[in-house]
Amino acid sequence: MKKKLLFVLVAATVMGSAAAFDFGKALSGLVPSDAIKVLGIGQKAVESNLEIPEKQEVEIGKGIAANLLGAAPLVRDDALQRYVNRVGLWLALQTDRPGLPWRFGITQDEHVNAFATPGGTILVTLGLYQKMRNESELAGVLAHEIAHVLQRHQLKAIQSALGNEWRTDLASLVAERKGSVQAAVQLKAFTAGTELFARGLDKGDEFEADRMGVVIAARAGYNPYGLVGALQTLDALNARDAAVALMFKTHPTPSDRLDKMALSMEAQLDTYADAAREPARLYQKNQ
Repeated sequence: MKKKLLFVLVAATVMGSAAAFDFGKALSGLVPSDAIKVLGIGQKAVESNLEIPEKQEVEIGKGIAANLLGAAPLVRDDALQRYVNRVGLWLALQTDRPGLPWRFGITQDEHVNAFATPGGTILVTLGLYQKMRNESELAGVLAHEIAHVLQRHQLKAIQSALGNEWRTDLASLVAERKGSVQAAVQLKAFTAGTELFARGLDKGDEFEADRMGVVIAARAGYNPYGLVGALQTLDALNARDAAVALMFKTHPTPSDRLDKMALSMEAQLDTYADAAREPARLYQKNQ
């Protein structure tokens, strides 16, 4: 029975990844729907301090992902995109939000970075992907970004950044249904979400995502030191290099992240590593 269940899960993951690899084509042409649909605006939402339902969380994330992919589209390598979706979807199945429409992609960007949008779209730059040495390191990076989505870190940051002014606009939209107000609210929601990636999250969110990411990767059978290895590689880079400038601006330093993990979960890392499988090779074109 267990083998049958595992087969079903793996099959679902592979089929899902095959369907997901070209998601950028849809997102790059996405025109965000009206604010009422996207944000689920209603009197109850306004009164409850805008606790965004999951459906609207996903829609907000799609709009932000469309903006990001407009600046840096997906690498034109279908096999690579299927591969990263297969790894990412397997990781997502180990979490308490497996039903989100998870999508993973490698973007045509030589800078070193990775992003997650609300609702489950995760993008890794080609520059970062090329720094990785094995699949466990990729899994560690993806699991870190998955943790941000699970904890709704980006969504909370967007709501905090927009604050009372956004709530006032929402209340006006509910009351008046004016097109000009719709456009203003829509612009603020998607613009604020996109700007977040140039500003970064709170350091505490990054440290939390590191800890959760290690656990998610270990549940999926990966060596938990994969994220550690990726951070060690990043730590060796020159912080003045333009390719890593944004990552160092928007994240705690890799050495700080490594220190935090060592202090909080060094014993767990060794325990998880004992049960891990050997790291698989990264996908490389024509290999």
